[in-house]
Amino acid sequence: MTLSIRKAEPPDASLIFRFIRELAEYERLAHEVDATEADIAKALFGPNPRVFADIAEWGGEPAGFALWFYNFSTFRGRHGIYLEDLFVKPELRSKGIGRALLRHLAGRCLAEGLARLEWWVLDWNEPALKVYRSIGAVPMDEWTVQRVTGEALQRLAEEP
Repeated sequence: MTLSIRKAEPPDASLIFRFIRELAEYERLAHEVDATEADIAKALFGPNPRVFADIAEWGGEPAGFALWFYNFSTFRGRHGIYLEDLFVKPELRSKGIGRALLRHLAGRCLAEGLARLEWWVLDWNEPALKVYRSIGAVPMDEWTVQRVTGEALQRLAEEP
């Protein structure tokens, strides 16, 4: 079988949304998905996209995806890539598809002079952690993720 990676195109919106739902199921977070296929299509393919996706195909069939966007490091003074989601169909894992998607993004970083490629991973996801360590990824243990959402976001925005 052959592996190819290509830039996502507008007809891929339903495929990407399906992959997002499958990823959420795997991560035990399906209850948190409130995005719609239309939301994903607009974000990726609307007039001013700020998020991008690549599709991996195995033997000509969709196998997985990487959804990412540019971030910026003030310390490095350069942009980087933040990988929001990486997903490979369960039956196609252990074929190097996820690693190839990461390699593809690393190549983009080098070609564009970007400072880094980074992402989050759930601490219980040992198969993913093993792959990430094998490619030289380093956990950022000294950092704690912070998030404001929902009612707290509303309150913060409305503070005097």
